[in-house]
Amino acid sequence: MKETKQEPLSESYFYILLCLSKGANHGYGIMKMTENLSQGQVKIGSGTMYGATSNMMKKGWIKEIVSDEPGAEKKRLYTLTSDGQEAFKAEVERLKRMLSAIGFTQEK
Repeated sequence: MKETKQEPLSESYFYILLCLSKGANHGYGIMKMTENLSQGQVKIGSGTMYGATSNMMKKGWIKEIVSDEPGAEKKRLYTLTSDGQEAFKAEVERLKRMLSAIGFTQEK
C-alpha cells in the first residue's frame, strides 16, 4: 500500500471491509452482516453496496472470487486483498487514536 495519508473511510466502506475481514462474502451477506454488527444502526442499500464494491475493486482493496458452493458459482463473492487488509487496519488504528484522545480505553 502507498505511504500516503489515507482519508477516513466512509461508514459503508468501513463495514464492508470489516465484514470481509471475517471471510469472503457476497453482497447480500455483507448487507445483513453490517446490520447485525452495527446493531441495526447501519444499513447498506444495494446501490451503495455495489457502488462501494466496484470502487474498492478499482482501488485493489477487494476482489471477486468464484464460490465453491455447489449451485452458487455465479454468485459474486468478495474477498479482501492485502491492500484491503492494510486499508482496514489503518482505519482501525485511526479510530483507536481518536478514542484514545478522548480518554476511552478498551478493556482487555
